[in-house]
Amino acid sequence: MTTLPTAVRTLHDGQFLKLQRDGHWEYVSRQRASGAGFIVAITDARELVLVEQYRVPLHKRVIELPAGIIGDGESTEGESAETSALRELEEETGFVGTSTRALCHGPVAAGMTDEIGYFTQVFGLRRTSEGGGVEGEDITVHLVPLSDIEAWLDQQAARGVLVDSRIFVALYFAGRNAS
Repeated sequence: MTTLPTAVRTLHDGQFLKLQRDGHWEYVSRQRASGAGFIVAITDARELVLVEQYRVPLHKRVIELPAGIIGDGESTEGESAETSALRELEEETGFVGTSTRALCHGPVAAGMTDEIGYFTQVFGLRRTSEGGGVEGEDITVHLVPLSDIEAWLDQQAARGVLVDSRIFVALYFAGRNAS
């Protein structure tokens, strides 16, 4: 059964997010963005590039793919998911890539937000800095051998760090591309 949208009403207009109501449903939209980008970056040594950072809504550290909001700034307005992936990868991890490939896209959390997530693989990695993010971010970069990834993720969970499930999307594509 498909329900047609009703008149959307804004309940709160924040600096970065907007809380909206459509009929009985409340959801969040980003103020200035065309989506969220998630980056699959695998080094020549077959290591998956991951980041760890404290996430305020969860009050915990989280292991994640490098990621960022697409086109959310004045200087990045209108950028593609691929351009965003190259920029965010360098900011967060210090890796520069030479090319990209769009892998898939879809809803991030369909019951809570209208945001679409774009998975992009970056190739030709070369490390030019330590990364760590932009001002206000405290990102730790992890290079995890694909051969040890399951045990490593289990160790992180055992120490109380949350593991973002999108990592498993990256592992799916890493497995497909290995053959």
